[in-house]
Amino acid sequence: MAIAPVMTAPLRLRLDGDALVHNWRWLKAAGGSAACGAAVKANGYGLGAVDVTTRLLDAGCRDFFVATWAEAVEVAPLLPEDASLSVFHGVRAADMEAALASRARPVLNTAEQVARWKPTGRACDVMIDTGMNRLGLAPGADLSGLNIHTLMSHLASADQDVVQNGRQLELFRNAAATITAQRYSLANSAGICLGADYHFGLTRPGLALYGGTPRQEAAGQIRPVVAVEAEVLQRRRIEAGESVGYNATFVAHQPMELAILNIGYADGYLRAFSGKGTAGEGRFSIIGRVSMDLIALDVSSAPEVGEGDWIAIDYDLPSAAAVSGLSQYELLTLLGRRFERIWR
Repeated sequence: MAIAPVMTAPLRLRLDGDALVHNWRWLKAAGGSAACGAAVKANGYGLGAVDVTTRLLDAGCRDFFVATWAEAVEVAPLLPEDASLSVFHGVRAADMEAALASRARPVLNTAEQVARWKPTGRACDVMIDTGMNRLGLAPGADLSGLNIHTLMSHLASADQDVVQNGRQLELFRNAAATITAQRYSLANSAGICLGADYHFGLTRPGLALYGGTPRQEAAGQIRPVVAVEAEVLQRRRIEAGESVGYNATFVAHQPMELAILNIGYADGYLRAFSGKGTAGEGRFSIIGRVSMDLIALDVSSAPEVGEGDWIAIDYDLPSAAAVSGLSQYELLTLLGRRFERIWR
């Protein structure tokens, strides 16, 4: 029988499991007496839902959140009996078979979902809309007959100091006073930083677990989890007057040495970094446009860099967001499947 050759990817994510656990523990402590869960939707914000969930379980996390039932299928088998899993998008008619076969709870968002789930008699979570105007039921919705485990809402602007935060808090408090549930939950990563009034019985961090800084209160406390590295495929020299990349957006004013790296917008490193992004802790600038699979770096100052070398892309989430105009959430969740993910 022929043995398949071992394939190695020319781009990789180095993922720091200790930093992930540290971030969860800091968020848990910041949330006071509230239980601290973890949003592991979108494949663990791009890091790998199975790997993230396993590490957070070992750290003591017992409440996990995904977006869809397909994501629940991946995470649910990992969980011990004392852990819970919630599906944010509720339960469509097409989801009922999977939902009834799963240990996960739907987060009911519409009157139709309430009517669909109520006859089962099984536990559920409920999302109350307090001003996000995305998913969720109105605060006065008829929830009679439901076995509600967690009543929750979602803050729209917790990363900013705005009046809306207080309004949402008041609406959620009013709802919690009239709706019986085992637990109540309002705060995401940024909401945890708003203080004890927002914590209730359960917090639901996402971004900050993975190295994002949701508010200034978390700066210096949250550790980076993701390091992006790409391999040099070619070193080349260009002369003054020569252009680089699509549409010749960069023209050299003097001779330069370039390193061509195996990473591009198909991997989530988007064209927003064209002419703005850096690598090697600011030592190397991106030259020309980011392509689907490739970028060019100015390595004129680094004669030692050559084919087969690995270079770290500067990907500190707050800094990269400021440079690119992308959100920290996008920077994480867009990281593609072609990366080899290496945990330590």
